[in-house]
Amino acid sequence: MRVHHLLGAKQRGEKLTMLTAYDAVTARILDAAGTDMLLVGDSLGNVMLGYDSTVPVTLDEMVVATRSVARGTSRALVVADLPFGTYEAGPEQALASAVRLMRVGANAVKLEGGRPRAATVRALSDAGIPVVGHLGFTPQSVNKLGGFRVQGRGDDAQEALLADAAELADAGVIGMVLEMVPEPVAARITQAVPVPTIGIGAGVHCDGQVLVWTDMAGMEEWKPRFARQFGQVGQALQQAAQDYNAAVRDASFPGAAESFEA
Repeated sequence: MRVHHLLGAKQRGEKLTMLTAYDAVTARILDAAGTDMLLVGDSLGNVMLGYDSTVPVTLDEMVVATRSVARGTSRALVVADLPFGTYEAGPEQALASAVRLMRVGANAVKLEGGRPRAATVRALSDAGIPVVGHLGFTPQSVNKLGGFRVQGRGDDAQEALLADAAELADAGVIGMVLEMVPEPVAARITQAVPVPTIGIGAGVHCDGQVLVWTDMAGMEEWKPRFARQFGQVGQALQQAAQDYNAAVRDASFPGAAESFEA
């Protein structure tokens, strides 16, 4: 999967798929399943590192995760998040941060924000770095937004999102994530911009969808309202660990098949 394939999919009306990944093992499994894009999200902080938001995630942590995912991927487009504090100062800071992620295997980077990020998107694009935008609820701004709240309700907010999307497209993004946006607003944006929209809590009319893989796979009982559990991997993993513990304790593991002869 390459950048031009994304635009081709939108033009043909083919839905795109994206899942997060943070390590080589998971990336290899999701890639083999035919997932179009793997997002090395700064959701790494919430999902894997135990942070209560994405804000504490560092560029060094994203570099390690991106390198791992890239090593486990053979066909999917690898998109890596620029974490909080690594691009807000302007194009020069963003370019230095993005270069680090591209050098370890990212095919594109993602950043949050609308019109204020246009100059940065242009600078990265001019440097040959594909950029994915992110509008609606932007997790790195959770403190400013007052929590996990749907964005784009009301006429003024809708028009602001449309203007943001148009500016990002004009600046050269290869696509944009729309998070927690009312379905009709996401549909308007999808029709208005020439690049693919990837929804998460933004309805079915986006050009594609993204989920955090642990939400998609049912790793925990709780899930966001906009997520669907397509499996119960958490229960299966817990059962496997219980079976292992029991086999060790009753001395049925290791058996002859797992042991070496003299």
